[in-house]
Amino acid sequence: MDPYESVSISGQVDGHLNIMETKPKGSASLAAIVSAFVPTWFTGLIFVAIFIVVRRWYPNIYAPRTFMGTIPEKDRTPSPSRSYFNWVRTMYKVPDKFILHHQSLDAYLYLRFLRTTIFICFVGCCITWPILMPVNATGGGSSTELDKIGIGNIKKKDRFYAHAIIAWVYFGFVLFTVARERLWLIGLRQAWTLSRPVANRLSSRTVLFLCAPRDALEESNIHRFFGDGALRIWPATKAEALESLVSSRKSKVEQLEAAEMSLIRRAYREGRKHATKVHSQDGRINYNVLPDAVKKSIRPKHKPNISPLDGKVDSIEWLREKIKEEEEKIEDARRAYEVGDTNGSAAIFVEFKTCAEAQRACQQVASSNLLALNPRYTGVSPQEIIWNNLTIPPARRISAEGTALATVIATIVFWSIPSSIIGVVSNIGYLADNFEWLSFLKNLPDPVIGLLSGLMPPLATSWLSKMVPNIFRYIFKSSGSPTNTAAELKVQRWFYVFQVTQVFLVTAVFSGAAAVVPELMKRVKDPTSVPELLARQLPKASNFYLTYFIIQGTTSAADNLLNYSDLLEYLFYDYFFDKTPRQKFSRYTSMKGIAWGKLFPKFANFAIIAIAYACIAPLVLGFAAIGLSLYYFSYRYNLLFVIKPKIDTKGQAYTLALQHLLTGVYIAELSLLGLFSLRKATGPSVIIAVLFIVTVLYNVLTNKYLAPLEQFLPADLTALSEREGESEPLLSSAEEGRAQATSHIQHLGQQAHIPQSIAQHVLYPIARFFEPQVFASYQAMRSWLQDGESYDNEEDIPEYTEEQLRKAYLNPALTSPTPLIWIARDPMGVSKNEVSENKQYGLKASDQGAWLDEKGRLRWSVQDFGDVPIWKQEVTY
Repeated sequence: MDPYESVSISGQVDGHLNIMETKPKGSASLAAIVSAFVPTWFTGLIFVAIFIVVRRWYPNIYAPRTFMGTIPEKDRTPSPSRSYFNWVRTMYKVPDKFILHHQSLDAYLYLRFLRTTIFICFVGCCITWPILMPVNATGGGSSTELDKIGIGNIKKKDRFYAHAIIAWVYFGFVLFTVARERLWLIGLRQAWTLSRPVANRLSSRTVLFLCAPRDALEESNIHRFFGDGALRIWPATKAEALESLVSSRKSKVEQLEAAEMSLIRRAYREGRKHATKVHSQDGRINYNVLPDAVKKSIRPKHKPNISPLDGKVDSIEWLREKIKEEEEKIEDARRAYEVGDTNGSAAIFVEFKTCAEAQRACQQVASSNLLALNPRYTGVSPQEIIWNNLTIPPARRISAEGTALATVIATIVFWSIPSSIIGVVSNIGYLADNFEWLSFLKNLPDPVIGLLSGLMPPLATSWLSKMVPNIFRYIFKSSGSPTNTAAELKVQRWFYVFQVTQVFLVTAVFSGAAAVVPELMKRVKDPTSVPELLARQLPKASNFYLTYFIIQGTTSAADNLLNYSDLLEYLFYDYFFDKTPRQKFSRYTSMKGIAWGKLFPKFANFAIIAIAYACIAPLVLGFAAIGLSLYYFSYRYNLLFVIKPKIDTKGQAYTLALQHLLTGVYIAELSLLGLFSLRKATGPSVIIAVLFIVTVLYNVLTNKYLAPLEQFLPADLTALSEREGESEPLLSSAEEGRAQATSHIQHLGQQAHIPQSIAQHVLYPIARFFEPQVFASYQAMRSWLQDGESYDNEEDIPEYTEEQLRKAYLNPALTSPTPLIWIARDPMGVSKNEVSENKQYGLKASDQGAWLDEKGRLRWSVQDFGDVPIWKQEVTY
């Protein structure tokens, strides 16, 4: 039984094609949904139960933000205890705004994006369900089960006026919500960027210029190229040989630590054996008491060369000598390092006096040379720089970007093959009817058919799509993106294209129409027939996305909480591979990151699918809202307790995601236009055609007027922030909020003498939503930022030492010292001996903060990072 083949494309009504009326071969939609819901809900409950139990055992995996020493104490999530359900109370009491102040702007905006999409879907249910579901159910068609409340059950074309009018109402609401959120984000970014803690960061006052000419790299030309506001420059030129030496030195230090720990463990085992023989009272013995032959036999050895003629050498002594040799080579290379002739393949970081000066410099034309000092980036943190990509010549950078673009497009196009196969396989009825060797599928039990058609395709689609962001990220980083943030934003743009084309459109077309591949190829040659193609296929694929949302919202959201892959990886490496204190420390403190370029497109596509089906199959909106709500809960937990974002787009990812939502409106309008045209419903067709034109005009105008404000800070606000920085603000945050422009809606409420309680709980939220020009202004968002949080205080403003400023944007290969050799203290005193010998070689070493316990197991100072010699408090640039 085929759950998607509910519409025939060959029926005729009044002499023309009817895609609605013909009786389906058998709607198995309800069976498919139940078949998908039961196992996924059961799996989700199991995942959550396991999570609740193991969460207490591994706090470094499930709650590192509550205690981890790498997180400043003021930024830790409050958590009084580690009881089974204390985290629920924390989730309830701590607001999303806490994430904004104590994590990052992007983390807060990601949760807001999920809330916005849930809100759009929920309002869509309130608008479409009471009207379109009864209209569809009584439409006179022959559909059954859930298909009865879809547009495919409409026989009387006059009823399409309801769909056209609801499309105006709902899509108008979506367009307003997107514009409102973009205005709100502009106000927030302005207030956030110009707040003292952010504006005084070094990265906020620094601009990265690529393709810098040779003269711009000279300190004496700083004001000529960058104006009087420039304070300091950090040139970046090629240093590949030096980078290779520094990397090799680091690798050898890690090998030396592993060899030292191997010696310490072997000595400890031999010491216990020797203590047993001599009947030591405490079972211990000093390392120096061991026979020389034993000491020699337990020292690690290896062959430095592949040649069989070479004998083994003492690994520890050999590595010490090699490290010292590379130290000398590194120092020689640093002394010989000079800028030289760059041929435009250099970059330069320029520090300005204020954030406002940096913004002005980023917008001005700094050179008459066409390619010089472009592109440019503000807010770049030293940790996110891809140093090898800074020194690419302009011509090579342009060609590499073109190659990357072509590769990504080819990946998206050819990904249609496996995606289409999934769609075809999901159509069990078509396969059984048209391929004799698959006729046995007809004899399978209904639950099995339900699983094959309802559960397996969404799982396979989800698994395939997970691979794509990593491929795109590798392509963009290899093609010259100067920072991880720049690469991530490119991933977001193109993964969105992939999500819409492959996860939505291609799968939708093929899951409901395995027999129309030749017709699809014909439509590609005639783009004007795209609305008709969407009209034919989208209604038949709605059941696929009902099950898709179920699987994503239950199993995947629960998997986000359990996070079993990270737990298993930690246990595996901790028990079998991490043998040195450095490896243990790095594994324990390595907090999970988050890939904005992967997540924003995924959930934007959720909303796009829901919006596209709003008037075709309104039930999809409800399933999407539930799935997104479960995801919101799981990501809220992770951002409060687990995740430490490593990429900060300063809100750009949210801006892109909001713009991507409009794709759902366009697809919905084209689909409705095709449906109404095929049914010769002239009136509804005209209404939707006008709506489509209005949507295009809206999109063009909003981008024209909002894009500059989303990219740059206005000069009047930067000047205002400079004046306020020189003196104390005249108003408190509460007074500042009251000094804003008056809300028109609130003013009407006051004139109507509406009671204060009703005005506060009804009128105020309505005014906040419908009057962003008042409640999302710079002054309003600045007041909102300061409300209820000790933000913008003196202690939040970063301060830097002269040494930190000097090294901030220099290539680490030019400044990084030889890493300290960290080994574990042992009862026999081997570590003290090795530390002493390393110091004799001129190598810094320590056995502080790590030790072997009585059973010879490696331990380190988990509770007090102050004892860890390799740990330093991270500087916020």
